Amino acid sequence: MTKGLNMRLARTRLTILAAGLLAITGCGESAIPDLNSDSPLTTGNGTPRNAILETNHEILDLRPAANPDRNAYFGDLHVHTGYSFDAYAFGTIATPYDAYRYAKGEALLHPAGYEIQMQQPLDFYAVTDHGMFMGVVQASADTSTDFSHYAVAKPLHNINAPDNYEVGSIPQRSKAFATFLPSLLTGIVAGEVDPKIAEAVTKSAWRDSIEAADQHYIPGRFTTFAAYEYTSSTDDRGNLHRNVVFRGTDRLPAVPFSRFHSQNPEGLWDWMDGLREQGIESLAIPHNSNGSNGQMFTLTDWAGNPMGEDYVTQRMRNEPIVEITQVKGTSDTHPALSKNDEWADFEIMPFRVATTLPSAPPGSYVRDAYLRGLALQEQSGLNPYKFGLVGASDTHVAASSDREETFFSKAGLLDGTAERRGSIPASFMTGIMLKWLDPNQMTEVDGHDYIASSSFETWSASGLAGVWAEENTREAIYDAFRRKETFATTGPRIKVRFFAGYDIQSDWLDQTDMARKA
Repeated sequence: MTKGLNMRLARTRLTILAAGLLAITGCGESAIPDLNSDSPLTTGNGTPRNAILETNHEILDLRPAANPDRNAYFGDLHVHTGYSFDAYAFGTIATPYDAYRYAKGEALLHPAGYEIQMQQPLDFYAVTDHGMFMGVVQASADTSTDFSHYAVAKPLHNINAPDNYEVGSIPQRSKAFATFLPSLLTGIVAGEVDPKIAEAVTKSAWRDSIEAADQHYIPGRFTTFAAYEYTSSTDDRGNLHRNVVFRGTDRLPAVPFSRFHSQNPEGLWDWMDGLREQGIESLAIPHNSNGSNGQMFTLTDWAGNPMGEDYVTQRMRNEPIVEITQVKGTSDTHPALSKNDEWADFEIMPFRVATTLPSAPPGSYVRDAYLRGLALQEQSGLNPYKFGLVGASDTHVAASSDREETFFSKAGLLDGTAERRGSIPASFMTGIMLKWLDPNQMTEVDGHDYIASSSFETWSASGLAGVWAEENTREAIYDAFRRKETFATTGPRIKVRFFAGYDIQSDWLDQTDMARKA
């Protein structure tokens, strides 16, 4: 490959990452009562969720025939709407219904006031609002709700009313956002906030998100998934976030498992295994390992013990794929890990999420995780890191932003303009001052003070998940995730497919049924 071609590829961001491939600090798991419910979420009246599709023959007649050799489909499995506390706090009022309409090709209004629209609709989409206190910030802002009566909710009252969309309201939003969750958790522990009222809000938001997915699901043409984000971190702000995607929607838990229930991802896996025993299938997708400070792909379990067979099989059972690229940086590799790779610095965000704390490269990047897994397998015969890859956006405005030409980032009013993203020079008042917190606000970790920041200037347009599946349905696409027949792209919809094996014959390359044989 020539240097000129390399430069053209760099300019067009045509890097493909492929294979057959909030940080919230707070209370421990024992300080908060467990609100998790074992009762599955059902429709109430017994009507099948997709009954509308069964009676709409016009839609069903448009369903393409399945392709046994499989087609490539593109989608986004990391999308936040107004039900996420950090999205609503910074101007996003879009609903899961709006998100799915956007993915189908309709225009959507950005919180900053301009219209955004995809040039080409996606094949599948999953709204993944934060499971922890889903919908509670929105309920705090709405003064007609029971939850809004609590003192902790008052700073958020009517925060997304039209007169609060001006630039001057952003410091107010930042302060309210920074203090809301710690105050809410403290209020619950102290008995000042009824956790059942917060749980009722989350149940309602979760149910509505599922209903939106079912309403917009068109088997064969557009696929939606019931999903949410498990948002946890280590005590030193290492990112441990996962998106949990369910295969179907007939029976689902009433409340998503979140950091509220356990800081330890192994607790999430236990919960998923318990649901699986009830016939409720799901998988978790780790993301932003680049900001994990080496904790996403460690060499020990949560307790610091060597990984045993039970740990390895449970992790692979619940996490068969990993998100390798998104707006907050690419988690492929790092120059400190791949010193001979000229692309190793591609779209690096070197910080822990929502901070300027440096994130240690070892244990934070996918390529390093693969090497660690191979080394562990050679030592013990066990490999916890045999995962496939997907890309995503992590948008917090309900809309994917995967093109540099029209990049609108992800954080609503916080980075809704080029000045606030750090893309072009900005004055102190319209730039630095309007990032997450006042620039004089410091955070202390390990005895050192750091300026609080969200590092918008390191973000960029990315990414998409690619899958090879027989048809565009929940079952077929989910099964492709399970097979790890996936790939990730920073945005361009290039179809990448690999086959490997000892029995593959070279003359298959010239045969029309090569894919079927391979």
